[in-house]
Amino acid sequence: MPKLVVITGAGAGVGRATVDEFARHGWDVALLSREASRLERAASQVRETYGVRTMAIPTDVADAQAVDRAASHVEETLGPIDVWVNVAMATAFATVSELTAQEVERGTRVTYLGQVHGMMAALSRMRTRNRGTIVNVGSALGYRSVPLQSVYCGAKFAIRGFTDSLRSEIIHDRLKVHLTMVVLPAVNTPQFDWALNKMGKRARPVAPIFEPEVAARAIYFAATHRRREVWVGFSSVKAILANRIAPKLIDRYLARSGYSGQLTDEPLPAEAPSNLFHPVPGDYGAHGRFDEEARPRSVEMFTDRHRALFWGLAGIGMISLVGSLAKRRSGLR
Repeated sequence: MPKLVVITGAGAGVGRATVDEFARHGWDVALLSREASRLERAASQVRETYGVRTMAIPTDVADAQAVDRAASHVEETLGPIDVWVNVAMATAFATVSELTAQEVERGTRVTYLGQVHGMMAALSRMRTRNRGTIVNVGSALGYRSVPLQSVYCGAKFAIRGFTDSLRSEIIHDRLKVHLTMVVLPAVNTPQFDWALNKMGKRARPVAPIFEPEVAARAIYFAATHRRREVWVGFSSVKAILANRIAPKLIDRYLARSGYSGQLTDEPLPAEAPSNLFHPVPGDYGAHGRFDEEARPRSVEMFTDRHRALFWGLAGIGMISLVGSLAKRRSGLR
């Protein structure tokens, strides 16, 4: 019998690639996102390409009741949900001094509470059957914040906290519900073209950049294997470990290079879209505009079952990284 997955943020970016990845393995897929026409096109394409059942449900994950209604609709129509994947996010490229309280709240509601609402909707149904898997999509920026993305970084930190609390409760209750998190590096998605941007220049991901299919494969792996966390890309590992070893040095390094690393030299178009409060229409897909430099695969995928290898490689990488940063320290003073 085919298994069923619900994917939020399924209309574009990592969510869209994840839809294809599950469908390619024969899973039926329910797609949740805000932009109805793009979501329906994605569902139709997947249905025609892979021959699986699909359902497109326009949903704003910031609305807890809407997410719960979507979950009920999926189960009434397609059957019990086996896996729920929380991908949906919204961010802003701006300094804190330029943000409004409403912008911070909206970004937090989508990126953080959106995952909370997904966890709660999935868990309430999986608990009754005592089975199922919830996959939360995190980020290296949920371990080491960067300038210009305070809203996103704060939300990703919060997701980690909520996830760890819920995991302990699941263990306490002896539930056979698996909760896991995939920690992503920079990914080539449309968010850098439609995120709210107050910096006057076009945004870009911090290199190295990976294609969304890399993230999708990691998410599928996490959904089908018993892993507490999956870290994708050695760049994620270095960011996490460097912050544990030398946080003050990283603060100063990012103060110097964190702006230029996230902005191109291209001026921001006067009519640049923003999807923070309203979805941006258009035929967006999984990929952004960085295909020429994005990596189609990642050799490194670190999990809690690969600790010996992780610490060995991470230690080598950190010696090199901290040494390099120390050489620059005089220029940061």
